[in-house]
Amino acid sequence: MVGAGVFLSAGFMAQDMGPGTILIAWVVGAVIALSGAKAYAQVAAWVPRSGGEYRFLSDLLHPALGYLAGWGSLLLGFSAPIAVNALAAGAFAATIVPGLDPRLVGVAVIVILTVMHAVGLRASKFTQNGLVLVDVVLLLGFVVAGLLLGSHAWPTWTPPGATGAFPLPAFMQSLFFIAFAFSGWNAAIYASSEFRDPKRDVPRSMLIGCALVAVLYLIVNWVFVANLTPERAKVVFVYEQTRVTLGHVVIKDLLGPAGGVAMSLLSFTAFVAAASAMSLVGPRVYAAMADDGFLPGLLRARAGRPPVGSVVLQALLALVLLYTNTADQLLQKVGAILTLFAALTSATVFKVRFTSTPHTKPDALTLLAATIHVASAVFMLYFGLRSSMSLLGWIAGVAAVALAAYTVTRWLGGTRFSDPRSEEPPPAP
Repeated sequence: MVGAGVFLSAGFMAQDMGPGTILIAWVVGAVIALSGAKAYAQVAAWVPRSGGEYRFLSDLLHPALGYLAGWGSLLLGFSAPIAVNALAAGAFAATIVPGLDPRLVGVAVIVILTVMHAVGLRASKFTQNGLVLVDVVLLLGFVVAGLLLGSHAWPTWTPPGATGAFPLPAFMQSLFFIAFAFSGWNAAIYASSEFRDPKRDVPRSMLIGCALVAVLYLIVNWVFVANLTPERAKVVFVYEQTRVTLGHVVIKDLLGPAGGVAMSLLSFTAFVAAASAMSLVGPRVYAAMADDGFLPGLLRARAGRPPVGSVVLQALLALVLLYTNTADQLLQKVGAILTLFAALTSATVFKVRFTSTPHTKPDALTLLAATIHVASAVFMLYFGLRSSMSLLGWIAGVAAVALAAYTVTRWLGGTRFSDPRSEEPPPAP
């Protein structure tokens, strides 16, 4: 979950919002993320199988929607974030070792991660856990340095855009930055079948992980608002050229140039870890689609082995996107796709509540969480599409092509394709 977003967002927010308002915005963002995790936890308990939104929507709404979500994941949902994170990792590597080509470093990151996640489950687990461990150690080092060596007094600065009234437009806009920083809280659902007890472990993984990151984000943003002014926070506006985050500014003040190098290393590791997570979980979606007959059998996973064909296919798509799209273009498209299918998944809670199904009815807290998550997703999609109507056409085009392919696939496959909603989940490994 932890990428560059949390080290940039406060810089933009500080131009129109005061320190207290910034921290409140992060609390609201945490509530929205935790609401999504709570709704997903219930859905994951109903459908304890790998495949993420593809599996959930197929089982609980309609196979066509699941198919659409699966193709969205294949074409952009995971391949695009891998490309973006690998390219960002390359950019930070170039700040540590001048002269490196960020794009070539990004290619190397994708290739190495593909090998590690394809050779075996043990290597895959070692790679991901190792990257996260380094990331956590560096991140905790930043937090400790900020809390022990930084300012502890409540900040007195005011934003240059202050008008005296509550900055509602800026506050609502900031939720987009915060939602991006929290993205990834649902990663466990894509590999549910590989947990010892999916019904128990997947919900716990999402809720505990999201809660811990929420606390961490609040502490990090306290360090920023307590130690920076809006003027100094403007470094985020030239981030794409300089790769200097708010973390770099704070830690260099506290520890000197060595702190800046450590922050670049933290950023590099965070981006590689994020790309690794996507390389790990994304192929489980395509493997699930192959199991249902919607993709070639080559993409399936053998017992006790990772889905090698799916891992390689996803890497190839990521490499193509790395060389054909800018990061901004990819993030806009993938953000809309992920928000749409996340909202549909949370909405299945209401479908189960108000229809006759064999599933356990959701409790009041789960319904409230689903309401918050769906409402926030609708809000973000509305404002996102309003600012870029071409994005609406792109989503409609992808949906039309995917649904046409679904119809043709079912027609060509005849009775080979059973309705996934009628399948009993396999026993937990």
